[in-house]
Amino acid sequence: AREHLIRRTFESLEGVPTAIVHLYNSTSPLQRRVTFGKSKEEVKAIAVEGTKLVKGLVSTLPDTQIRFQYSPESFSDTEVDYALEICEAVMEVWEPAEEEPIILNLPATVEVATPNVHADQIEWFCRHMKERSKAIISLHTHNDRGTGVAATELGMMAGADRVEGTL
Repeated sequence: AREHLIRRTFESLEGVPTAIVHLYNSTSPLQRRVTFGKSKEEVKAIAVEGTKLVKGLVSTLPDTQIRFQYSPESFSDTEVDYALEICEAVMEVWEPAEEEPIILNLPATVEVATPNVHADQIEWFCRHMKERSKAIISLHTHNDRGTGVAATELGMMAGADRVEGTL
């Protein structure tokens, strides 16, 4: 969620017919304290300001259909109510619609818990969202514990809509 990287991303999209612009920032207690040295409100502001910038730059690419994706990085180690608070603040700025939902990617950046706990986090998040119909909940699990597939399967059963992965 850094301004120069966001602007460079939009420069790179010149001539692209469709794109997903993915914005993320670290949100876990450790990252708030060590990486940023910022409070919850200050870290949420990073996500909100990044989203405002992306939204403002969309008009610079009138021939590109842009979808927006936001990730509270290290979702699995972030207080789930705080992750939801940040995501809803981002949604408030982006103003998604049911026909054009935002993608909320909930990454298990570090697999800190068993798959059932991860699924509980996803289920809680989905059940407590104010405008669930305006979001695609996307999972990106890691395999630190060797249970990435199980965490993904249970996360899908808990209410997620899609899976993202890296080989």
